[in-house]
Amino acid sequence: MRGRIDAVWSDLTPSERQVAEVVLERADDLAGFSGAELAEFSGASKATVSRFFRRLGFTSYAEARVDARSLRARGVPTGGLPDGSPGPVATHVAHDVKNLTRTAENLSATDLDGVVTTLAAARRVLVLGWRNSYPVALHLREQLLQARPDVSVAPLPGQTVAEEVAGLDARDLLVVVGFRRRTPAVPAVLELAAELGVPCVLLTDPAAGPPAAPVAHRLVVPVDGPGAFDSYAAVMTTVAVLAEGVLARRGSAGRHRVGEVAKAHDALAELES
Repeated sequence: MRGRIDAVWSDLTPSERQVAEVVLERADDLAGFSGAELAEFSGASKATVSRFFRRLGFTSYAEARVDARSLRARGVPTGGLPDGSPGPVATHVAHDVKNLTRTAENLSATDLDGVVTTLAAARRVLVLGWRNSYPVALHLREQLLQARPDVSVAPLPGQTVAEEVAGLDARDLLVVVGFRRRTPAVPAVLELAAELGVPCVLLTDPAAGPPAAPVAHRLVVPVDGPGAFDSYAAVMTTVAVLAEGVLARRGSAGRHRVGEVAKAHDALAELES
């Protein structure tokens, strides 16, 4: 919105600039204002408000409100905690409980057992994630690596993923973590995996459209937060559920792996005693 206003600032009338100042000050709340309210806040007429948004390239103020709402739906950090909220901690905790409940319902309706079986049995597992999805991918890799060998994460800093994907086949598994504000790499790698015959697990959010290519399993986890930023509490719980399932599925082999990793930690003195 600021970029649009900057582009036409010199052409705005004094009354339109009054509207512009209010919009810039209250941009986070724009989706919740009516045209009459915005006119009242700025001291301009409703006709001036309509003319102002047409100058910005919108057909109407209603279209501008839709655009403002869609930004948050795409993961852009706009807005803040709602007025009258009981406080940041209580508000976030209450919202995360709702997301966890929705996640439990979603996971129970999916073939979670099939996902765990595939994660445990694959020859190699490659976990991919970009932007906010990368920490999730890294954490999933670290948890799985406790229970089984041959788990890698990409892209590494400064690296591309082609070298990691090349050589994978039907014996392996690709886990794509693709939460909102996805990069074009997400659909591209799903399409490539389908061409190579590599089974995929897609971990994503409810706002995502259909996968660019068929995937073996799709786990949908909500990440919407009560304020400007997304919450990944339910996502990390899902990672814990998957890793726990893989460890249990591998049985004695999984327990042996845990023991061997612990011995290596002791030998290298990498962790506090």
